[in-house]
Amino acid sequence: MKPYILLMCLLMGVQLSSAQSFDFKIDHFAIVVDDVDKSAEFYGNILKLRETPHPDKKPGFRWFIIEGSSQIHLIQKEFTPFEKNKSMHLCLATQNLDTVIAHLKENNVPFSDWPGKANAITKRTDGVKQIYIQDPDGYWIEINTAEH
Repeated sequence: MKPYILLMCLLMGVQLSSAQSFDFKIDHFAIVVDDVDKSAEFYGNILKLRETPHPDKKPGFRWFIIEGSSQIHLIQKEFTPFEKNKSMHLCLATQNLDTVIAHLKENNVPFSDWPGKANAITKRTDGVKQIYIQDPDGYWIEINTAEH
């Protein structure tokens, strides 16, 4: 009886270990841009992201660290234009939204709430505040106060 119980425990352990998650982390988000230097100026100076070198130092690539090891990769290539719908966006969280808004205003970067009202902030039902901006290529970026 004891070997049978031991075998059952072992099989249940194997099943449980195979049911575990992959523990994914976001490594990077890549976007294709028209002018990599113009976009890099925005991500570096407006969003204050720190640039990190491309490992092969290839022209047309600029990489920026979002937080920890997560990055955004800007890639200059020809591509078929498409509609940049606000529902498809990068989201950055900060607890300094007022400072971000002041910085956007100082740099004449327009922002809006979710419906599109200029200089307005959306307050979600969970209390998170959010604004939306667009980069030089028209990609949407949400900046919110969610805590992680």
